[in-house]
Amino acid sequence: MGKRYDTMVSYKTLVLGASANQKRYAYKAVVLLLKNKIEVIPMGIKPGIIDGLLIVKPFIFQKGIHTISIYLSPALQVEYFEFIINLKPQRVIFNPGTENPEFTKKLNEVKIPFENSCSLVLLSSNQYKS
Repeated sequence: MGKRYDTMVSYKTLVLGASANQKRYAYKAVVLLLKNKIEVIPMGIKPGIIDGLLIVKPFIFQKGIHTISIYLSPALQVEYFEFIINLKPQRVIFNPGTENPEFTKKLNEVKIPFENSCSLVLLSSNQYKS
């Protein structure tokens, strides 16, 4: 099993497109979130474990999500629009390559903030919580 992180802070984050492949940026984001003591829910289509956390199957409702960090191409995001909106996150982060004007328009309509950024950079530069 992975490490245990006892002191979690706010900014509970759902990483959409999580993978147990250590070379994937979504994997690295989950690990870095945990290192920063941020509660994280990895969600992906393939089962697996990231640093002791089970990857949750898509479309399982999660309570108290502050941030959704997207690691899915715009074409794959379409089926998640309603799911993400229904989670009512405080923000959605579109990581490089996931930017989606169609989805950001919908997020604007329901007043969910978003940013085209990189979760890894935000975490590494202490900007994730700003």
